[in-house]
Amino acid sequence: MINVTQFSHFRLGGFSETRSLKYIYFLVAMLIYMLILCANLLLITVICRNRSLHEPMYMFPCNLFVNELFGSTAFFPLLLDQILSDTHTVSVPLCFLQIFFLYSYVVAEILNLTVISYDRYLAICYPLQYNSFMTFKRVSVHITAVWLFACLSVSSALSLSSTLQLCGNVISYIYCNNYSIVKLACSDTKVNNILGFCLLVLTVIVPIILIFYTYVKILRVCLSGSKQMRRRAVSTCTPHLVSLFNFSFGFCFEVIQSRFEMSRLPSLVVVFLSLYLFVCQPLLNPIIYGLKMSKIFAMCKHLFCSKLLLIQLR
Repeated sequence: MINVTQFSHFRLGGFSETRSLKYIYFLVAMLIYMLILCANLLLITVICRNRSLHEPMYMFPCNLFVNELFGSTAFFPLLLDQILSDTHTVSVPLCFLQIFFLYSYVVAEILNLTVISYDRYLAICYPLQYNSFMTFKRVSVHITAVWLFACLSVSSALSLSSTLQLCGNVISYIYCNNYSIVKLACSDTKVNNILGFCLLVLTVIVPIILIFYTYVKILRVCLSGSKQMRRRAVSTCTPHLVSLFNFSFGFCFEVIQSRFEMSRLPSLVVVFLSLYLFVCQPLLNPIIYGLKMSKIFAMCKHLFCSKLLLIQLR
């Protein structure tokens, strides 16, 4: 077990060069967090309030927006507190709690993107059978499975990490990271590494293969179909592909940063790229889906126009 008498907290070493401009960083981070909250809450509200949007095509992205709120709320409040702090310390329980939420967000994100790719595959490759395949019950099962698998897989990894004997308490990040804690261990971490590899396969490699498979099938159908079908496929798949590439970039850098030495890069560049996965993904997703999915965009526009009209009438 962690020796709480020796280490009752972890120190986040990624804030070493933020003191001189900490109030500017705080305001920028607060503004980004507010934008993420407003954008995702707006689209969740629009989808939930309009019955015409209660379809798999919109319910799965809605679950994606809920996950963005979940991940952002796990990341930003502690970040804002640490920016203003002079010690940059986090209690052991709070650190593990943040790891659980952040890792659950990442796993749920890639699983959500996998489910959306499967939904697009059914809609394009089997349009006549789509409604019988993707019923409300199956949508609920898919969404529930995403959250259950994300929470259970992360819990299994953290249950092992929490029993490690640690030789230090400095995490060289701006947030708590499970791999950094494993690297601080004095005890044997073979089981942690094996479980980590198995979870990587289940939560990353398998979903990537499934996404690749669905898009190969979609591409084949589009190449053999009409121009109208190709346009429809492009319009429905574009938001998902942009979101997928954006997430992949942030995730790849997280993996590279945790596994390789990044000391040659300026610390501010490393910090910025560390923020990418937890800032750009939740900030860009509602913009991508809000602008590219015409029905959501029309509903948002109608909502804004109605609000403006009420304000003018008052």
